[in-house]
Amino acid sequence: MKHLSAIISAIVILLLIVFSFQSLMPSEGTLTSAPATEFSAQRALIPLREIAKAPHYLGTDEHTRVREYIIGELKKLGLETEVQEAFMLSNAKQGLLKPRNIVAKIKGSGNGKSLVLLSHYDSALVPSLGASDAGSGVVTILESLRAYKASGKQPENDIIVLFTDAEEIGLDGANLFVKNHKWAKDVGIVLNFEARGSGGPSNMIVETNGGNTNLVKAFENANVPYPVASSLMYSVYKLLPNDTDSTIFREEGDIESMFFAFIDDHFDYHTANDTVENLNIETLQHQGSYLLPLLHYFADTDLGNLKAEEDSVYVNIPMVKFIHYPFSWILPMLILATLLFIGCLYYGFSKHKLNLNGILKGFIPFLSSLIICGLFGFYGWKLIEYLYPHYNEIQHGFKYNGHWYIVAFVFLSIAITFKMYRVFAKRITVPNLIVAPLLFWLLINLVLLLYLKGGAFFIIPVYFGLISWFLLLKYQNNSYIGLALLAAPALFIFAPLIQFFPVGLGSDHIVISTIFVVLVMGLLLPVIGFYSKRNLLSGLFGFLALVFFVITHLKSDFNEERNKPNSLVYYKNAETNKAYYGTYDNILDDWTKKYLGDSPKSASNYIESAASSKYARKYTFAAEAPTIEIAPSTITINKDSVVDGFRTVDVTLQPQRDIHQLMLYAPIDTPFKSLNFNGVEVTNTDDQGKRFYKRKDNLLLRYYISDNDSLKIQYSIPEKAPLPQIKVLEYGFDLISNPLFNISKRPKKMTPKPFINTDATILEYTFTTEKENQTINTDSSLNEGQ
Repeated sequence: MKHLSAIISAIVILLLIVFSFQSLMPSEGTLTSAPATEFSAQRALIPLREIAKAPHYLGTDEHTRVREYIIGELKKLGLETEVQEAFMLSNAKQGLLKPRNIVAKIKGSGNGKSLVLLSHYDSALVPSLGASDAGSGVVTILESLRAYKASGKQPENDIIVLFTDAEEIGLDGANLFVKNHKWAKDVGIVLNFEARGSGGPSNMIVETNGGNTNLVKAFENANVPYPVASSLMYSVYKLLPNDTDSTIFREEGDIESMFFAFIDDHFDYHTANDTVENLNIETLQHQGSYLLPLLHYFADTDLGNLKAEEDSVYVNIPMVKFIHYPFSWILPMLILATLLFIGCLYYGFSKHKLNLNGILKGFIPFLSSLIICGLFGFYGWKLIEYLYPHYNEIQHGFKYNGHWYIVAFVFLSIAITFKMYRVFAKRITVPNLIVAPLLFWLLINLVLLLYLKGGAFFIIPVYFGLISWFLLLKYQNNSYIGLALLAAPALFIFAPLIQFFPVGLGSDHIVISTIFVVLVMGLLLPVIGFYSKRNLLSGLFGFLALVFFVITHLKSDFNEERNKPNSLVYYKNAETNKAYYGTYDNILDDWTKKYLGDSPKSASNYIESAASSKYARKYTFAAEAPTIEIAPSTITINKDSVVDGFRTVDVTLQPQRDIHQLMLYAPIDTPFKSLNFNGVEVTNTDDQGKRFYKRKDNLLLRYYISDNDSLKIQYSIPEKAPLPQIKVLEYGFDLISNPLFNISKRPKKMTPKPFINTDATILEYTFTTEKENQTINTDSSLNEGQ
């Protein structure tokens, strides 16, 4: 009977783990035949296919087409729409651009604060089709608005629809709206829909300058069917290298927001694989399951009462859905748990169920498991990177076969833990064994109290662990199945987290998962501590780990499903009339070798300056390339005058080809007194201005071009100062499509590398401003003859 109960308890544990994942999000996307008042992911796919036909980053024809298409969809819903545009300095380093926001409003019957529905419509640079990031957000809003209007309701609050531009460059559309739009001052809350992958559950994260308590209560009151939210997530989110448009509303406007983002299949993020086909339909349905009830709730709720001084701990748990309590409870809950722990110790000693020798020996298998699994997690991944160096070509932290690695390391950690308890805990009773993990969990919660209060809900499974421990101390015979059910909170909370950490932070953080496996197994000791076949279980899970490591090996190569990211640029120096192919790759493939050769030299031998990427990558290799005529911008000096001891220069650069970025470099010691780009005055009173006047390198400006627009530069320097020699880098992202370069298309198993300026034709030249009303010819043939 004991063996049968043990088997049933193991099945219960397995079912609880499965349920912890299945309860996170809808199991399917609602069909197009769903009632008009419901959100349908299948209906949302119809506009998404139009939006994600091709890359539509700022400055492209597709960018314009997508904007016009979205405006048309809003007009179909009966919304009057405007386009907000202006030149502005970017949040990105020394950037200038002209974002074009799409703004619409549903007028409310009251005069309170407004609700903003927010997403961005630009895609990431060069490769991304932007289906998930953030086409999914755009269509979530469009479909939810359609369903809301089908209900026939008239909102009490104004509902502002805002599809921002240039989010991928520096959150600039949001900045433009918050600082310049007349509606911004009346906003009460923002609901922002984003993506950092193409699947998995969407997490709700609060953005506020004050306390989150009222926002959390409002989220609960909206009664969303699949809440996935925890106060820990915002802390983890801040560790990631991205902010969102919500950050701008919080920092620049002190406006509360909730943003909803999914991160699984992170390897699709900002790549050519961010397609409609790769977007998980259940994930899209999950986004809609958030927005529609929240739209109904916030449309008629007083949005002036969302600010709070106190923070709350909150977490989603299956069946009870969502719980929260104020930060002021954290210390009392920890003190109470500690007192209960001490009380159980006293009770156990008084009943002779505990003894000091058994408790101390119980630390040996627990600590051994923690240390060994931690070492395997940390150094095991180091070994994997050594054995598979091509993984580093995937700039995303999470690898294509990352999920298989998670399973492999989890099974390995389970195998190690069972083995340690088999070797070191043969004659130690289960009540004695439980002391070590419970004490560690109390210490973890003390650390959370001091440094990361958002994770204080970790105390909840500890209470259930204390209950299980007390039952073992009080009663001789306990139900394995009942004790397994008492472990449900631990499994519901921590099983998804064990998967989340490597997905969200990168596969190299698998060590966190291995450690958490041991910690959770410590809470399961009231059940698994009685399993007599620990050696068999260790062997079984060890074998399963081996199987999954073999699977990861079989899925470690690149193919048409798991594309190899690579990069290639054509770089021409107009003054030397020499050209080069360059790459950011460390490992070349057959396609890049066609242009760089089998043994290319370091790029530093040819290319002096290279714009670093988001991940601080620079050109690795380069080789000489055919010299092809590229038309540089015409440079016209409109004005050169001296007034009150300062020389003022006005110069215009007009592109002569389809370019998307224009970068200017000037000596770092140039004593600029004033700077003005396309009518935007650079002040020295904020951090952005200081980056121009107190530069740490020679980069002066990165101009993101729309509609082949010109760049007008006005600057002043002391009269006696030498005129700066300005270096220009022009980027056109047409290397593959331009027949002049005769570059073959990538094989299907390859894809443009994200986060860098790849597939670019780059022209470098320099100029100085010496004579008024002069047009400078920067053509290579002119320079060649000088």
